[in-house]
Amino acid sequence: MISSMIWQARSKRHSGGDEMIVNVTGNDAFLFTNGRDFDVEKPTILFVHGAGMDHSVWTLQARYFAHHGANAMAVDLPGHGRSEGPPLPSIEAMGDWVAALTDALVADRAVLVGHSMGALICLDAASRHSDKVKQLALLGAAPAMPVHPALLEAAEANRPLAAELVSSWGHGPTGHIGGNLAPGGWLMGHALKLLAKAPANVLHNDLSACNAYERGAAAADSVRCPTLIISGSQDRMTPAKQGAFLANAIDDARLVTIEGSGHLMLVEKPDATLDALIDVLP
Repeated sequence: MISSMIWQARSKRHSGGDEMIVNVTGNDAFLFTNGRDFDVEKPTILFVHGAGMDHSVWTLQARYFAHHGANAMAVDLPGHGRSEGPPLPSIEAMGDWVAALTDALVADRAVLVGHSMGALICLDAASRHSDKVKQLALLGAAPAMPVHPALLEAAEANRPLAAELVSSWGHGPTGHIGGNLAPGGWLMGHALKLLAKAPANVLHNDLSACNAYERGAAAADSVRCPTLIISGSQDRMTPAKQGAFLANAIDDARLVTIEGSGHLMLVEKPDATLDALIDVLP
């Protein structure tokens, strides 16, 4: 039964964990499975990253669920990380892609977890492909994500300033002062390196897609699945009040605000983020 829905899917083991490559709309998509083989009998959770980033931002959260009874797979969007294809030009196109990926993997529905641009993608997918989505968790989310013209200009010119602005605005006090849970680690430096790894056009493509997306409020109004909104109290990119707006707009939504966190709560406050997810996800 499931084989009829998988589009040329294959998995292969490499040192340190499992990866799954799934062909979606003609290009190979990379999913990191956190050391567990895909099992059709388990619930499936897809973790979707934000602008200019890749699957690696979900290391703690996705690994926990992979080792606690779920297919927990961190996705590289097209043109990001190890996934083939050009980056998709709009949030709607990315939402369609996530729905197609879900259809390729599971016979039932998947749980979607998205951060920032990934939150918009998951929100859009749930609003237009409700038959593919069982549950949502939206981190650093807002109904609209306008991007400052200076940041768009710097990203279009591929200037280092773009990554510097994203890293600076994205982190709250912990990220700016220090406090990485990994000794010797530097939160802002990690974000800078991750953004620098992306191909030259990816960050501008993603920021432009966020800037152009106008149906967030309408999408929220049409979501009918249980939804968790996680906001950072010090988020300067998607302020906590915007997360509260989404929570009020979505039926059966729960809001968690992480005190002292900026936009990148999944790396800045990883334990608090995981605790919030554990409370509601399978």
